[in-house]
Amino acid sequence: MEIQNQPKLAFLGVDIVDIDFKATNSYDSKSPIDLDIYPKVFYPKDDNSSFRIIMDVELISKNFFDLKLLAIGNFSLSGELNGNDKKSFVSRNAPAIMFPYVRAFISTLTSNLGSATGHLMIPTQFFKGDLEEIAPGD
Repeated sequence: MEIQNQPKLAFLGVDIVDIDFKATNSYDSKSPIDLDIYPKVFYPKDDNSSFRIIMDVELISKNFFDLKLLAIGNFSLSGELNGNDKKSFVSRNAPAIMFPYVRAFISTLTSNLGSATGHLMIPTQFFKGDLEEIAPGD
């Protein structure tokens, strides 16, 4: 029986590159919060072993606050994977690895905003399907 080398995914960190926050009233904890997460993947043309996950996150509570942020997760991938296997591997694993860091950032940020949002704990998220690819130059 031959043992195959498994691809190795290395998480190199997350950068929060943009935050937009607006509060109109003190948050009422009984009001619903809409959470939308839009992860995309960027593969640099000149480097087959690295990629980035660009994650847009929106938390909106109508009549209370609107929080949007953009996070970029940096990854490297070693091992041989064909196009479809690579796409599937990256789409399933990378956002799941990155999201807890984004979640912790939001939790810390909102705990310091006082009554504007209160301390928000975002639930764990599961990511399905292939990520939209961002082409170089977009």
